[in-house]
Amino acid sequence: MATNRTFSALLDDYVPDGLLKEEMKKRNYVYQNIEKDESWSGASSTTGEAAYVVKFKGAQASSIAFGALADTTDISKSSFVRGRITTQPELWGSLQFDHRDIMENDTVSERKFLNLLPDELSDFMDFISAATSQQIMSGGSFAELTADGDTGGTGLMTVDRPERFEIGQKISLDDDNSSAQTLYVTAVNMNTAVVTVSDTRGGSAFSISGYTTAQNAVVYHQGSQSSGFTSIKNSLLSSANGGGTTLYGVTKTSYSYTQAINVDGSTITAVNIMEKIFDAMTTIERRGKGKITEAWLSLTNFGSCQKVIENSKGSFNVKAGDNSAVQYGWQTITIGNAAGRIIKLVGLHEMDDDYIPFIDWRALVFASNGGFRKRKSPDGIMYFESRATTGYSYIVDMCIFGDVVVKRPSYCGVLYSISY
Repeated sequence: MATNRTFSALLDDYVPDGLLKEEMKKRNYVYQNIEKDESWSGASSTTGEAAYVVKFKGAQASSIAFGALADTTDISKSSFVRGRITTQPELWGSLQFDHRDIMENDTVSERKFLNLLPDELSDFMDFISAATSQQIMSGGSFAELTADGDTGGTGLMTVDRPERFEIGQKISLDDDNSSAQTLYVTAVNMNTAVVTVSDTRGGSAFSISGYTTAQNAVVYHQGSQSSGFTSIKNSLLSSANGGGTTLYGVTKTSYSYTQAINVDGSTITAVNIMEKIFDAMTTIERRGKGKITEAWLSLTNFGSCQKVIENSKGSFNVKAGDNSAVQYGWQTITIGNAAGRIIKLVGLHEMDDDYIPFIDWRALVFASNGGFRKRKSPDGIMYFESRATTGYSYIVDMCIFGDVVVKRPSYCGVLYSISY
């Protein structure tokens, strides 16, 4: 007979924080490979206390003279700049278990808990990992409207990424000339890419006619518009190309080390994409300060590269044994060209189509206060018990407090304005 134990004990035994971290790592390419600093306890936006300090090299010692020594008073020294992250982003995920579903003879049953847990945890980790990855890479919104709101009927929202929506999901819709509107997803048509929304959970369709493509209508996760991660996209792109003007309080254009090399990708097509990737890699390494080892591509761009490689085997070669597909949503191919250049292409489901970042892993770190973990009360309880007329339930909250830090932007680069 299965033993009966408390819900907290089951959570501690079967969902330890170590398991959550490992589940996140194996489902998330960036989080799996990025350097991790789990010592950042937090930050204060008002006093700067406990801010995460990002040290940039503002200038390199550069005094070189031929035929004579540099004058003592005219030596150029290296300079260093301290950037700061004064607000620590928070990502929360919540699961709810109904007491009746996991009880046996009036006590919590290990057997019933384990019947629910594996699929529930796996599916939830897939969802939260995808959201985390998308925020790290591209930030801000996770979908764009491809038709004006209410096209074809009230509450209908045609989007570019219908796979990122779930029935019951709470979202925020905004555009350039409207206020953000909180909505709930009531239906998702995967074939037409139409999402139906309501302004109440499970309510009737709500008109979103004021949100248009002309005003760049986009969809956000709850709270991500103002409190999301600092994305790699925003960090690498210059302000002229859609990125931020500053990085961790430092104006990007003030120092060469805070500027990633931006390469115009507006002329990229499905036919010349591989050629343009190698050209961009050459430019980025020539102007930048890093050693590029890989480029991240959307599945659309990755698929175009695969076709080019297949049709142009004389120009490009796949390194033996390195073509792999991973069950959690990414693929990698290491490619060499006729000139002997080598780069690892990583196809990621969460990547946007309009840009391709070029990565030197030494440039990145994920700073947090312990990584992904369950919320625990001061007295050690890892759940919140809720009572309603329909019965009791247990709510488990998982969180990660931290941010992705591009500590050496000049080691990386980006192809932008891709729109073929």
